[in-house]
Amino acid sequence: MPRLDDVLARLEADEKAGLDRLMDWLRIPSVATDPAHAEDTRRAARWCADRLREAGIDATVEETGTPDKPGAPVVWAQHAGAPGYAGPHVLFYGHYDVQPPDPLDLWESPPFEPVVKPAEPGGPGERVVARGAVDDKGQVSTFLDAVRAWKEAAGGVPVRFTVLIEGEEESGSVNLERFIESRASDLKQCDVALISDTGMPSPTQPGITYGMRGLVYTEIFLHGADQDLHSGLWGGRAPNPNSELVKVLAQLWDDDYRVTIPGFYDDVLPLADEEREEWRRLGFDQVEALRKIGLGPEADVGEAGYSAIEREWARPTAEINGISGGYTGPGAKTVIPAVAGAKVSFRLVADQRPERIRDAFFAWLTECTPKGCRWEFVDHGGGPPGNVARDSAHLQAARRALAGAAGGTEPVLIKSGGSIPVVGMLKEKLGLDTILMGFGLDDDRVHSPNEKFELDCWRLGRRAHTRLIGEFAGAD
Repeated sequence: MPRLDDVLARLEADEKAGLDRLMDWLRIPSVATDPAHAEDTRRAARWCADRLREAGIDATVEETGTPDKPGAPVVWAQHAGAPGYAGPHVLFYGHYDVQPPDPLDLWESPPFEPVVKPAEPGGPGERVVARGAVDDKGQVSTFLDAVRAWKEAAGGVPVRFTVLIEGEEESGSVNLERFIESRASDLKQCDVALISDTGMPSPTQPGITYGMRGLVYTEIFLHGADQDLHSGLWGGRAPNPNSELVKVLAQLWDDDYRVTIPGFYDDVLPLADEEREEWRRLGFDQVEALRKIGLGPEADVGEAGYSAIEREWARPTAEINGISGGYTGPGAKTVIPAVAGAKVSFRLVADQRPERIRDAFFAWLTECTPKGCRWEFVDHGGGPPGNVARDSAHLQAARRALAGAAGGTEPVLIKSGGSIPVVGMLKEKLGLDTILMGFGLDDDRVHSPNEKFELDCWRLGRRAHTRLIGEFAGAD
């Protein structure tokens, strides 16, 4: 077994080339949700597969979907590891698709022309700015660089890996479940999954995420008349779907910001006193976090009885993501619309089930149907929450690797308010726990203009993945 120090030295020597590779990947506009970027998406998948092959991992690009409705391809690989390897079989999951870059006018530089910006006094450190910089190409690149370093310094990657890097995470992973089912016999051989698509508390405080929230995403339409109506002739004589819709949605919460859907909290796993105390010791500053997004301390609103971090990590929420209806063009048009719509999503926590929450929401709306109107419901999918046992041997190996990569700073165990559909899917279908070892920061502007990935975080990710491979392989 080669010395870990030799692999780390090789990794460091390759830093400039690794950053150049990342910049090349970021230049590919792999917006899989936009059909206009279908070929770009496939190009990004091929780019990723080529990097794995260079590290000695035999990767293929596998199509998804159906002939009538093709999906974005999956980068798939299976690697046996070194002869005699007896450690865990690890599934590495990531995604190469990115969010649409809109609104373009708010970007300080073109979203698919990555730039490295210098550190700012009292602000962010040296960073790559581009769409996908941290979510998730930059984080996946830390794994790709780690396996490359093992190949170049040791002649091969010693750990047994299955690699699954998809291209539809940002649009609901609509074809992932079918792909996982088609490869279930291979995936059931894995012992643990490893994902880098989360964050850490600060640039100097690494963390490992042991819980993600689940997601339900719906779209609802309230129909009134069979045509738009003149508001002077019909106002006060017939229902206005716009006003009726907002009246119904305003009832989703009570004065304490608790969701009013019957049974919504029935399956919620209570927050343990130990967790509350650990999270309190993290010293999270909600006032400062609000300031960074242009809000004052009075904007700290949410479910009564819980701190901001508890509401994010351990409590479910309901959100209206968009509302449409009637005339929104320039000037005036006095119309009562025939239909109004809204996109409504829910973030779920253990042990809530997406289908139960979806059905409860639709049933609640049905009970609240305004007179003279009818509903149309659309389920855009989602996924269950995912949690990992805090005493897992694999998680402890990740803690050691991350502490070593961070110069001895012990990582804290945290949760995330976000959702990665595959986490719950892997647990539900394959019984796999997931190590969520991420390197993003709260101010990385994920899904927003000027998305960034700080280079110190990128370097930490490269070292941590390199060391974790050594942990699993038993390297000195």
